[in-house]
Amino acid sequence: MTEYPHTARHWSAKTGEDRLVCELCPRLCELGPGQRGLCFVRKREGQRIVLETYGRSSGFCIDPIEKKPLNHFLPGTPVLSFGTAGCNLACKFCQNHEISKSREVDSLSAEASPEMIANAARNAGAASIAFTYNDPVIFHEYAIDIALAAHARGVRSVAVTAGYISPKPREEFFAAMDAANIDLKAFSEEFYHKVTASHLAPVLETIDYVVNQTRCWVELTTLLIPGLNDSPAEIEKMCGWILDRLGPDVPLHFSAFHPDHRMMEIPRTPAATLHAARDRAKGMGLRHVYLGNLHAPDAQSSFCSGCGAKVIGRDGYVLSHWHLTGQGGAAAAAPPCPV
Repeated sequence: MTEYPHTARHWSAKTGEDRLVCELCPRLCELGPGQRGLCFVRKREGQRIVLETYGRSSGFCIDPIEKKPLNHFLPGTPVLSFGTAGCNLACKFCQNHEISKSREVDSLSAEASPEMIANAARNAGAASIAFTYNDPVIFHEYAIDIALAAHARGVRSVAVTAGYISPKPREEFFAAMDAANIDLKAFSEEFYHKVTASHLAPVLETIDYVVNQTRCWVELTTLLIPGLNDSPAEIEKMCGWILDRLGPDVPLHFSAFHPDHRMMEIPRTPAATLHAARDRAKGMGLRHVYLGNLHAPDAQSSFCSGCGAKVIGRDGYVLSHWHLTGQGGAAAAAPPCPV
């Protein structure tokens, strides 16, 4: 039987002080009796840290995998989307802030064991489970247990994450994931510090690690916010890093911002800004660059990087064209030409 609240992993006692240090993410929150970390869901209880959201969900939905967004992982298949509450970032533009910044932990469902979630995905015909709505790194133990239960039933696991996690838990977490969409929210420390209350370097370390040292398929997403992270210089710097450290084949999604949470005064991202960013990224050598949160079928479809033929046509989340040799797994669509 699962213990509730669930004892968390990755913490230590601070020598000489009545503090327990949560070592899950780079924040290293030091917790006195009864205190919670910034994520709100990891709490000190006596001489341990517990995860209060283990076994509890903020909701479920069947989505197309392209909504995560993942365009090169099991394209065209349904995914069971699932989340809890809380987050270890404090993004001023968060579009799921009702969930990610929730302080109503007791409002979560009390019946969502890993086995129940895995069975629900299998019974619904979902090819995978996506940990989304809030960042799954903060329910590290729960997400891993769900992934293991899903794998036992032939269902894959997907993380939609900001990648703000410490090295040791990072290894455990991504070893259990089949695919991830990692938010690269900007390419400046100033943005990360002022807008998300975090730091850029740990995110870059996570992306580099997952792409180059694991079997987890990775796609990246950058929400372009007018005046904050959409300058041509910043986009070029980011794409240069991607090419240098990850290679040209990691898919990159530029997504349109809309006013939300604490950034209601900033306008929506113009379509021209998104198209210019995509053109710049592709001109630098990135082969798979997509646009989201706007109507742009050609910028949402997948093309062979060898001959340029369309292999998957998309209009939003609707597939309009299919030219694949097989569904496969974490790989780009098989090209119709011998390249």
